[in-house]
Amino acid sequence: MTLLFFGISGLQPTHSQETTSTPDSLKLSLQQVWQQAETHNKSVQIRQLQIVVRDENLKDARAERLPEIKSATKYARVSDMPLYENGIFSKPVYGNIIHNYFQLNAEASMVLYNGGKIKTKIREEEVEHEIATIEKDLTASEIKFKATAFYLEIERNMVFKNLVLADIAEQQKRLDQIRELFKNGVILRSDVLRAELQLSKQKMLLVEIENTMAINNQKLVILIGLPENALIKPEEISLAQENPGKIYDDYLTDAFAHAYGIRISEKETELKKLALKEVKSNALPKVVAYAEYGYTYPQILFYPYAASLYGLGQAGVKVSYTLSSLYQNNHKVKAAKISIEKQHLSHGDEEDALKVQVHEAYVRYKESLKRISVSEQNIKQATETYRIVYHTYFNQLALLTDLLDADTQLLQSRFDLTSAQIRAKLEYYYLMKTIGEL
Repeated sequence: MTLLFFGISGLQPTHSQETTSTPDSLKLSLQQVWQQAETHNKSVQIRQLQIVVRDENLKDARAERLPEIKSATKYARVSDMPLYENGIFSKPVYGNIIHNYFQLNAEASMVLYNGGKIKTKIREEEVEHEIATIEKDLTASEIKFKATAFYLEIERNMVFKNLVLADIAEQQKRLDQIRELFKNGVILRSDVLRAELQLSKQKMLLVEIENTMAINNQKLVILIGLPENALIKPEEISLAQENPGKIYDDYLTDAFAHAYGIRISEKETELKKLALKEVKSNALPKVVAYAEYGYTYPQILFYPYAASLYGLGQAGVKVSYTLSSLYQNNHKVKAAKISIEKQHLSHGDEEDALKVQVHEAYVRYKESLKRISVSEQNIKQATETYRIVYHTYFNQLALLTDLLDADTQLLQSRFDLTSAQIRAKLEYYYLMKTIGEL
């Protein structure tokens, strides 16, 4: 698993959101960022439209249960009808033909039984609708995780910025002390130059951190559908860790119940079973109730013919059965059964992959918590080292390079602790995404 920290942009202000001093700044919690992403991210909106399409398809499938009503009209000009009494090469005799022909009829029919095809089709559309909903939730979860990475990266760089600002203030104070020692002839000018160079590096580091925040901020606002000039300010920087106290088996159980990939695979298995049921219904009879009525001119249905308009209707039940399905449908049934077997294997493969993903995410999360405790211990050691070297340098018992190294190690250890805390939070949210609870 590779976890990346991205740059982030801000969100669009609303009347209910708290803004900072600048009009385009937004003070948002992580939950508010998630809500914004679920509503305005384009990928999520595309998935939502797919749900709407599936909903219309489902309504269309249900409409198959309703009667089918048709109406048709026809007008024709009938040609003369030659009668060849002595063969085609003889002169024909022309009978009396009514040259105008008109017909108007209406018909209604309703399927009473079709091997369960309509019911199966409706269930297929329901499952497709459910899959589209799960896919939308999966996309939303992935977008929320990306937004989380951006948001936490902003938090990390804000902490970095505060640490660097504090370090710059400390270095400036220390530089003033070194310059005073140089004036008194206690140290060489090289120490002053080294201290000034170190301060200049820290100021450049501050610029890099601010630029990283700006880049990441833009990525976030675009991701969650906010204006590019918006600036997100984390509501509060909290590095406290999520630690629900669950063990691996608990997370795995939750994953099998809620993971999006598993749920989609289960629905696809159901679709394969419905496809088999639909294929089998091809070998079943079809029963249709119907009624029709029409007007026709002239009356040429019954003899003697008459130049009159007549109406005729009928109602009844049609039963049909395709005899060829007894031998033509066998291979289709076998293919459908093989598809089900294939889907069962795919589902098992999905479960195996999920076990690996959950285990890796769980181990990495525990590792990140361990890294925090190690980083905290490193800060204590770096702080004590800096205190000792600081006093020994100003007592002329250590070199400036030792002091600068101690200062760098202390700042780096603070950076490492912040990074470990942010990474642990991100690892936790990745674990939640993996088990389908983000």
